[in-house]
Amino acid sequence: MTSTVIAGAIAVALLLFVVSIYNRLVRLRNGVENAFSSIDVQLKQRCDLIPKIVDGMRAYMTHERGTLDELTRLRERASTPGASADERVAIDQQMSGLMRGLMVRAEAYPDLKASETVTMLQRSLNEVEAQIAAARRTYNAAVTSFNTAIEVFPANLLAGVFGFARRGLFEATGDERVAPAIR
Repeated sequence: MTSTVIAGAIAVALLLFVVSIYNRLVRLRNGVENAFSSIDVQLKQRCDLIPKIVDGMRAYMTHERGTLDELTRLRERASTPGASADERVAIDQQMSGLMRGLMVRAEAYPDLKASETVTMLQRSLNEVEAQIAAARRTYNAAVTSFNTAIEVFPANLLAGVFGFARRGLFEATGDERVAPAIR
């Protein structure tokens, strides 16, 4: 009788241990998804701001029409429902590069720099970009915690069984690591 009770107690303790690890991994995974959603919200704000910036600059920047059209095309792709997280990240990186280059080239247009509307839109864009950077840092912290949790013993034994897999960090692309040239 006592061996049955001991075996039962061990089985319950083991079950509680597995449940505890599983619940921790689920909380961390949900934290990663929440952090990615925060990035998504900021990217939506930027996408909503882009048409205003494009319209405000279009009249002044006749030589940059291709860049403005490409930004519009990327914004439409980013707004498409059902895009995967990887696709949205790739679109974000392309948009970030184009926006940085466009803001640098805007310095060459004195009329554009003098426009209050464009100046206000640039400030708004700078705010949104700062919020995107903060959201990316939060996401990377959540991903690091999640990845660490699924790789340490004994959680790593259960993570694979329950389908938990490493998540990728937001990293700067080669273009983002190079400061744009101001002419």
